[in-house]
Amino acid sequence: MKTALIQQKFHGSKKETIEHTCEAIKEAAKAGAKLVVLGELHQDRYFCMNEDTDNFNLAEDYEKDVIFWSGTAHKNGVVLVASLFEKRAAGLYHNTAVIFEKDGHIAGKYRKMHIPDDPAFYEKFYFTPGDLGFNPIRTSVGKIGLLICWDQWYPEAARIMALKGADLLIYPTAIGWFDEDDEGEKKRQLDAWITIQRAHAVANGLNVVSVNRVGKEFDNKGVMDGIRFWGNSFAAGAQGEILASANEKDECILHVDLDMKRSEEVRRIWPFLRDRRCDAYMQISRRFID
Repeated sequence: MKTALIQQKFHGSKKETIEHTCEAIKEAAKAGAKLVVLGELHQDRYFCMNEDTDNFNLAEDYEKDVIFWSGTAHKNGVVLVASLFEKRAAGLYHNTAVIFEKDGHIAGKYRKMHIPDDPAFYEKFYFTPGDLGFNPIRTSVGKIGLLICWDQWYPEAARIMALKGADLLIYPTAIGWFDEDDEGEKKRQLDAWITIQRAHAVANGLNVVSVNRVGKEFDNKGVMDGIRFWGNSFAAGAQGEILASANEKDECILHVDLDMKRSEEVRRIWPFLRDRRCDAYMQISRRFID
């Protein structure tokens, strides 16, 4: 399956950023992509860098945004994964990814389940944890296990998606460094990020697609400098092999042809699901085992 990962930066405004995104989607479709994946909260700046109640206004256009990306998927004839700021009710907001079918209808959506709260990543201030569970979304290109950014550190999420029949795992992402971190720390963080997701591919015998943003974004409150998003979007195969990868600084359309039949082949030689000891895992649902 021809897939396009759109690695991009924030272009100073929602309007300008979306224009660049739409051009990339158009180019990807012309190149034969059947599935196009965008990064986390790709429409605008990464607003979670500080806690500001005015930022909730960014979710007011959620319904309009859904209509817009529906039309974009239809216009280009692609299955499109978009990441949006959802206003569900007054005072209730989610970090939500939506999959649009190639005819524009909504195939399904996922609300981010694991919400971080770290310096410059103050997402708990904005997002209510998801309540839709880990359920693959059926599309014309397969059953997609859709997860978002911080979810990628949790093997339980990937495993449940696999056990429910996902054909591949997709992670829209927004993660980066602080410029003041030393080079060793930056390398350790990036290596860990890539390794954990490749491990999900290996453990579950599934393709994994991860799309990150790039570029330096500044703290508009001036409390800290900002985040330099590290890019490195990639796709991995069912044995964790890297199929395609982007660099840490450039916008790009990363094309990859995913072999959707290979999971069956890999699971026959590495039958991890067969050999699971389901009877011995009851304690996994506890926070900590004293």
